Amino acid sequence: SGSRPQFFCKAPTASQRMPAMAPAGPRRRPLMAMCSGAAVLLGSALSFAVLPGKAPSSPLTSSARPGNSAANAALPGDTMSTGVGAAAVSLAGLLVARAARRSSLGQTKATARRAENDGKGSVQQLIGMKGASNTDEETPLWKIRLQLCKPVTWPPLLFGVVAGVCASGNFDWGTASGEDYAKLFICMLLSGPVLVGYTQTLNDWYDKDLDAINEPYRPIPSGRITEEEVWQQIYFLGGLGLSLAVVLDVWQGHSVPSVSIVAVIGIFMAYIYSAEPLKLKKNWLSGCYALGSSYIALPWWAGQSVFGEVTPEIVVLTLWYSVAAIGIAIVNDFKSIDGDTKLGLSSAPVVFGVDTAKYMAPAFKDSVQLTIVAYLLYIGETPYALGLLALMIPQVYFAKTLFIENPLENDVKYQGFSLPFFSIGTIVAASAIGNNPLH
Repeated sequence: SGSRPQFFCKAPTASQRMPAMAPAGPRRRPLMAMCSGAAVLLGSALSFAVLPGKAPSSPLTSSARPGNSAANAALPGDTMSTGVGAAAVSLAGLLVARAARRSSLGQTKATARRAENDGKGSVQQLIGMKGASNTDEETPLWKIRLQLCKPVTWPPLLFGVVAGVCASGNFDWGTASGEDYAKLFICMLLSGPVLVGYTQTLNDWYDKDLDAINEPYRPIPSGRITEEEVWQQIYFLGGLGLSLAVVLDVWQGHSVPSVSIVAVIGIFMAYIYSAEPLKLKKNWLSGCYALGSSYIALPWWAGQSVFGEVTPEIVVLTLWYSVAAIGIAIVNDFKSIDGDTKLGLSSAPVVFGVDTAKYMAPAFKDSVQLTIVAYLLYIGETPYALGLLALMIPQVYFAKTLFIENPLENDVKYQGFSLPFFSIGTIVAASAIGNNPLH
């Protein structure tokens, strides 16, 4: 029918079901998305060039760090800040309007949306974990949309935002105002559910052929959500992410819209990671590093931009720290070996073999953490260095007893046990920098 699909609606009945992945009309999305990304990056670059000044420190502890006083906040009526904000909000509106226009076309109907009723499979399916299965009961569309956003992948980004806030040295957890906590919450919402949800949905669309081999129970290859509904979600989350970033920049009075710039970089990285012509994930090194920097550097920059300034030292440190996440991304590739092999993707387990890649993953992660320990010792933050070193011990233990012993069976379990210690370690390292008056 020509009915217009709604963002949150009931799943179709059995009589309305159609074959999965029904063909749609002409596809102009990749070109439009690339042009939009290029335009946004150009606008951000121009904002860096024409807008002077630093990001202001939090009003809570603006004098907490010697030699790091912030520039005065831009006045609400500042012409340039208003122009940047208006441009970003207009872009967000354009994205949402595009989604609404596509919705009006009514290209396809949803096929049957099913979910397994047993507890374990249902939860795994809902949060986007490996090991879920095809389902027999109809599922509300909101649950399927949540599956596309893969909530299981949000926590590292939330830890990353907290790390950036700690590194700013301008946030006192005991005496921070409700306003400061509200800014922190919005930044975490931006970096976690919204932009990770955008990234995962976009990646699932471009990986639908791969998922049909590796994870056929995912919403797109199983046909439980239409192409139209997928692109509604991509545009909505991308527009919402840009809008939240603008809100934070205006709220903090940034003369340089630093949070918005980080959001734009994240949106662009998500596209070139998943889509042709670059599709960074085709190569194990570029794909793993793009993923790693998106999970460590970008949320750290977002958190630090809200309450302080992202200095060149922080940029270098976080980009280097992101090398550790190459190991995390390699572990993630073990679940996709069959599909990567058939579709010619050069993931680490495919290129080097399982027996080599299972050692590469913890080697990347632990060796980089050791260099961070050495750096913390160098700047005189010995207690934090020892704390990070202590957090490495369980990571090494779980690598030996779980992942190296049986990487194909224990990849998810290893991530679940070791990643919390890794993420807490980033907060320890960031706290050391925030505590050090010279950094």
